[in-house]
Amino acid sequence: MTEDRKAQLAENLAQVEERISAACAKAGRPRDEVNLIVVTKTYPASDVRLLAELGVRQVAENRDQEAAPKAAECADLPLTWNFVGQLQTNKVRSVAGYAGIVQSVDRARLVTALDKEAVRTGRELGCLIQVALDAESGVRGERGGVAADGVAVLAEQIAGAQGLRLDGVMTVAPLAGPYAGRELAAFERLMEISSDLRGNHPAANMVSAGMSADLEEAVAAGATHVRVGTAVLGVRPRLR
Repeated sequence: MTEDRKAQLAENLAQVEERISAACAKAGRPRDEVNLIVVTKTYPASDVRLLAELGVRQVAENRDQEAAPKAAECADLPLTWNFVGQLQTNKVRSVAGYAGIVQSVDRARLVTALDKEAVRTGRELGCLIQVALDAESGVRGERGGVAADGVAVLAEQIAGAQGLRLDGVMTVAPLAGPYAGRELAAFERLMEISSDLRGNHPAANMVSAGMSADLEEAVAAGATHVRVGTAVLGVRPRLR
């Protein structure tokens, strides 16, 4: 059974690799500019183990209650765990224990909490600012995230935090607002925000955008990381 699953995952990874390679070629970008993060939410630790055997090095989760035990079970693997979900401050201690990068940083209070835990445990935690392209100034997005005009202030706070590292920006293609249904335009806007950010923070060059349905648009816009779940692992079981 495990061998069947491994073969299935290998085939799916190969198809995703073909899509990324083709998108890079079309955009005139070297293939090694784009990194694959496999979103393993709702799938068991056994799948994470198989993915690691197949060469995957970055995985992502969006719910701590599922991610924490899975990360613990896979602690022996050479993986970077990315936390991509909306993060409540009461979950920060747990998430900071296994995540190498938190992609969903969107408010000052969260920065303070993450920094406190990183310092306490002696870890450096990478942070991406989640940008909400559906949010008005000063308002959080429907799926989390800070409005574009709040990025600079949050970046300064992260950069000044002892235990945190400002790695870049992330977005989820919005379902509402001016960019709804316009994934390429949304990701191009994220690249503009990234460019502004790098003016003051040159090392913050990670741009996480695009999922199974729109990874080509993300690569075309210039994303450095795509977050793919369904196309690798299959259609998710419905959460009860």
